[in-house]
Amino acid sequence: MLSLILLHFAGACCAPLLVRWTGTRAFLLLALIPAAALGWAVRQYTGVADGEALVERWPWMPDLDVGLDLRCDALALLMAAVVSGIGALVLVYCAGYFSRPAFSLGQFAGNLTAFAGAMLGLVLADDLIVLYVMWELTTVFSYLLIGHVPERRGNRLAALQALIVTVAGGLAMLVGFLMLGHAAGTYRISGILADPPPADGTVAVALVLILAGALSKSALWPFSFWLPGAMAAPTPVSAYLHAAAMVKAGVYLVARLAPAYAHAPPWQVTVLSLGAATMLFGGWRALRERDLKRLLAFGTVSQLGLLTVLTGTGTRDAALAGTALLLAHALFKAPLFLVVGIIDHATGTRRTDRLSGLARSMPAACAIAVTAGVSMAALPPVLGFPAKEAAFAALLHGGGAGVPGPVSVAVTAAVTAGSALTTAYTLRFLWGAFATKPVGEGIHEPTPVRAGTGLLLAAPPAVCALAGAALGPGVSSIAPLLSRYAHAFPPSGGTYELALWHGPGLALVLSVLAWLAGGALFLMGGRMERLGERLAVTDARHVFARLLSGLERTALEVTGTVQRGSLPVYLGTVLAVLIAAQSAAMIIAPPWRHAGPVRWFDSVPQLGVAVVVCMVAALCAASRQRMTAVVLAGVTGYGTAVLYVLHGAPDLALTQFAVETVSLVVFVLVLRRLPARFPDERRTSVPRRLTRLVTGLAAGGFAAVLTYVAGAARQAQPAGPELIAATRADGLKNVVATTLVDLRSWDTLGESAVLGVAAVGVTSLVFLRRRAGSPVTTVPQGAGPSAHVRRGLGAEGRGTHRAGHVWPVHAQQAGSGAPSPRPGAGAVPRRTWLTASGTLDPERRSVIFEVLARLVFHPIIVLSLYLLFCAENLPGGGFGAGLVAGLALSVRYLAGGRYELDAAAPVDAGFLLGLGLMTMTATGFAGLVLEGSVLKSGTYYGKLPVIGDFHAASPVLFDTGIYLLVLGAVLDVLRSLGSEIDRRVERSLRESEGTARAGGEAAR
Repeated sequence: MLSLILLHFAGACCAPLLVRWTGTRAFLLLALIPAAALGWAVRQYTGVADGEALVERWPWMPDLDVGLDLRCDALALLMAAVVSGIGALVLVYCAGYFSRPAFSLGQFAGNLTAFAGAMLGLVLADDLIVLYVMWELTTVFSYLLIGHVPERRGNRLAALQALIVTVAGGLAMLVGFLMLGHAAGTYRISGILADPPPADGTVAVALVLILAGALSKSALWPFSFWLPGAMAAPTPVSAYLHAAAMVKAGVYLVARLAPAYAHAPPWQVTVLSLGAATMLFGGWRALRERDLKRLLAFGTVSQLGLLTVLTGTGTRDAALAGTALLLAHALFKAPLFLVVGIIDHATGTRRTDRLSGLARSMPAACAIAVTAGVSMAALPPVLGFPAKEAAFAALLHGGGAGVPGPVSVAVTAAVTAGSALTTAYTLRFLWGAFATKPVGEGIHEPTPVRAGTGLLLAAPPAVCALAGAALGPGVSSIAPLLSRYAHAFPPSGGTYELALWHGPGLALVLSVLAWLAGGALFLMGGRMERLGERLAVTDARHVFARLLSGLERTALEVTGTVQRGSLPVYLGTVLAVLIAAQSAAMIIAPPWRHAGPVRWFDSVPQLGVAVVVCMVAALCAASRQRMTAVVLAGVTGYGTAVLYVLHGAPDLALTQFAVETVSLVVFVLVLRRLPARFPDERRTSVPRRLTRLVTGLAAGGFAAVLTYVAGAARQAQPAGPELIAATRADGLKNVVATTLVDLRSWDTLGESAVLGVAAVGVTSLVFLRRRAGSPVTTVPQGAGPSAHVRRGLGAEGRGTHRAGHVWPVHAQQAGSGAPSPRPGAGAVPRRTWLTASGTLDPERRSVIFEVLARLVFHPIIVLSLYLLFCAENLPGGGFGAGLVAGLALSVRYLAGGRYELDAAAPVDAGFLLGLGLMTMTATGFAGLVLEGSVLKSGTYYGKLPVIGDFHAASPVLFDTGIYLLVLGAVLDVLRSLGSEIDRRVERSLRESEGTARAGGEAAR
């Protein structure tokens, strides 16, 4: 089971490359992955229907009793078959729907495949935390799929609306999961169902929170407005996510927990009332729609309400009917959405008032839609009929199993009315899509068909519709699986069995009544639409939009009040809150009661370095030059690194040295755009100067006190001796590196993700445009290096000419800040130390610096690799090694400019960030697969002919991911604060030069 889930995510990672190599045929290759999952589900049918349950358990967080537990029982197998089968057909449909590789089609294919994997993991999860993780993954992927084309405002708003609603419900559900797991003593779903804690107090609140997540995901009232809005997504997304898969997640969760809590008071009231209301609201609203997709969307809302009522009632017959209708709904609603896509593809419209005569011009699509529509209206002999018959039979006998008689009657009446509405909007859909209408406004007889329906478009919906038609007479073939799940509930006045025909009875009478009433509603057509418009008070979308607009306005008002653009005010506020909060905490519970005597130093050199650091800090505070202050601040950091060395912590010292050096480079890049001197403090008012002085002294003194208290008030034993013993057992000497990449690898992975996000966020403030690759791609004509350099930059040593030769430059373009090539076709290239050094102004070049940069670049890179691979027993590690490699790139940039940086690192910084995170994550999953635990370390021992014995440890690969991530972060900073700012300065200078030249010509 885990292999199938991981296979989906692996396919998602490969999807962009497959689309690039094979075009839309990549969807056919990706369809093999869910098809394999469907084949696996079919193989397990017999055993699961006989009562077996497949279980896989992988350790994850054993201290919290959380494991990667997967379990396949009857309900999970049914959902897995639906998710995988419909997913495979939708991917095949995509191969015909997208005629050519469109914008970001590779990302779309990857997101759709990853969604299928997340949904498969959701239905197979046997742990509440794992279920929540998969739940939120489906939310994220649905957000990306709905907003597939971000340039369209409708897609963005629909995606944001769906994200906000489902994430809010998911967070409430997470709290409910934690409360339920704590009350049950386990987070394993099978364990909770086997011995459920009483539904009172904490558990009752937990159930309400869990239902909030389930109902928001399945678009039940009052959360139903997001699903019709999501119809802005491409049709394959609507058919898969919003008909067969994602919206079923809430129904699945209700069905999963119903055996234990269906008769709990908060559960019954919430599920039955909201489910019935949603069923009626969605069906009534569908009768007012003229857009075929929105009509089906509101129909889906209505059907989800019915499914929630059946799966949440808590009787054996209702559970049997609910699972049968769940399968039938997937087999008729998915093909109807796909047929709408065929109609839109062929005619260019989905509106019923613009379509006419398609039954003759598109007979295959009409036949598919009619077959699926018959199932949706629950007419015999397709699967929808026995499923609806089972629903009526279960509700008619529901009063004897914990549901009060009046409530059972009311729910039965609501389901009958909802079934009538279903029949009405089914007829409205078929008539609006395929009937021949009188010629009138917007109607042309017949509607012209601009494109044909290929096999790839017609086959997937045909397979779904035919499966629903075949399972009607053959419903007994799936009855053992559905009955296996239903046996977990108490019987309700009898044992109902699925069959196509049960003979005359009250259930059949209700079905006939629903058909007749639905036909009458359809014939009333326009009058019902006008009545619905008069009764409609407001639209939930508008309410949500107004609430969101009010929230945004309130946030703007608050932000405008507290965010005044004053950095001293911001910093002073942060420091004041920190000092006040921590001082209050220390006064209430003084930690220094356990503090021992102060140990000022261990050796005289430490004292000397500390004195020097204090003196330099004082000079830094008194400095009036920005650059001087930055250098002095860096000296204090280097002094701290020296203290680490004297204290016997070379790893910390190495990291501190590298961080301080990179920080100095960043400061230098920023200071280029700031005045050389600080503002004159004499012009500042005396109260403001006193406030700054008091704030600075208080913050510094408080930091010193807090540092002493944190170190001297220890009550527990230090962790160092245990870490040393743990690393010594494996023959390792570097405790720090081993702790980061092995013993605390989860923390390191999280911190690395934060670093990547921070790097992207900071640089996004500089890049105000969409960037693809390096910001330096070509050199502007007449304002940069020669044509040879333009061909060779970014691919040093790979061009047709040797890197290291540039055309000589002799004159700077007037006012442009960039040199221009020496005229003349007979110029001969000359050798330079740096590829792009000729792009700099002569006064900015330093031959000594260029020579040193060329000489030390490769040794520094080699040193960084040495620090990476020697970290097991010597000072080093991925973080420090990445910083050292970043320093090598900084030297190249400072010596040769932005074109030189692009020549030294011809790779996108985002690619390095993603590759680093992916390498670390892949190492974690490899430990899960090979060693049975996420991020479990492993070692391979081997022997090579020349090298001899060797071993390869997975923490080194994990450290390599950190190396790539840090290198990408440094490169991103250099390109944003360095290259991008350089480019903007050059552009502004060129524009100024152009304006001045135009003014001079006008004057002449």
